[in-house]
Amino acid sequence: MNLHALRIFTAVASIKSVTEAAEILSISQPAVTMQIRNLERETGLKLIEANGRGMKLTNAGKFLFKQAEYLFDMEKDLEHKLEQFKNGELEDLRIASTYLPANFLLPLGLAQFKKAAPSVNVKLYSGNSMETLERLIHYKADAAFVVKEAWQQPELNLIHLMDLDFWFIVPKGHKYAGKEISLSDLVQEPFLLREEGSSTREILFALCKVHGVANPKIGVQFHGLNESIHAVIAGYGTMLAPSLAVEKHLQRNEVGRVHVKGIKIKRPVYFCSRKTDKELSPHIIKILAIIKQKFVQS
Repeated sequence: MNLHALRIFTAVASIKSVTEAAEILSISQPAVTMQIRNLERETGLKLIEANGRGMKLTNAGKFLFKQAEYLFDMEKDLEHKLEQFKNGELEDLRIASTYLPANFLLPLGLAQFKKAAPSVNVKLYSGNSMETLERLIHYKADAAFVVKEAWQQPELNLIHLMDLDFWFIVPKGHKYAGKEISLSDLVQEPFLLREEGSSTREILFALCKVHGVANPKIGVQFHGLNESIHAVIAGYGTMLAPSLAVEKHLQRNEVGRVHVKGIKIKRPVYFCSRKTDKELSPHIIKILAIIKQKFVQS
């Protein structure tokens, strides 16, 4: 396959404009069009079609665009690692994680790992499950730790590490604190919800659907776990939160827990790697061993 033509097609697909892609690539618009036509002839597929005054990708074009993104992300990752090797720089280890593992599982593992391997430059990126998996899939991370039930990423290998309890919490002194109520009553309270792309948000909505109740009223939407918990401590909102993150606040009577009839929530924590990576790095294996020893076997 002509990689030059594929690179030009990827730029057009990303920007959704032949004219703008030509300007960014510093080549003429006819040259861009010619390369895309060459690629269509080579693949035997129609990749782009007219859409009013603009353009859109065909289904084949969407498929090729996604695969090409993976290819060029891998290329950038390889170039970065070769540059490090050439310059004798410290080795990078990039880990992506959802908020719970990033705040409660990985700090201990990374601290112990750094004592044993001080020359490795460890970078930890935290985000919601969608952001974390995108970072791994697109070679912006070497491994990932994710709390998630439903998976639609066949390109990833998954290792189940543990299950964690999730609890409903409310401000201290709330009328439901320490009580057992129905889910239909609880969702009448204003909820603190995570942003779209958060698996905790998805599991809460799925729970409501299964039990035939309306989705909770949205009080405030936060991008992050700690921000939501501190809002409850400050006296506002109801939320679904991991027990690891809130048990100390409960012990200090800073928040209250609500027991919901017939509902106990356990969520799985997974370690994720790419199937294209034939084997895990020794550094990742070491971090996994530390986490399993501390949290899984205890």
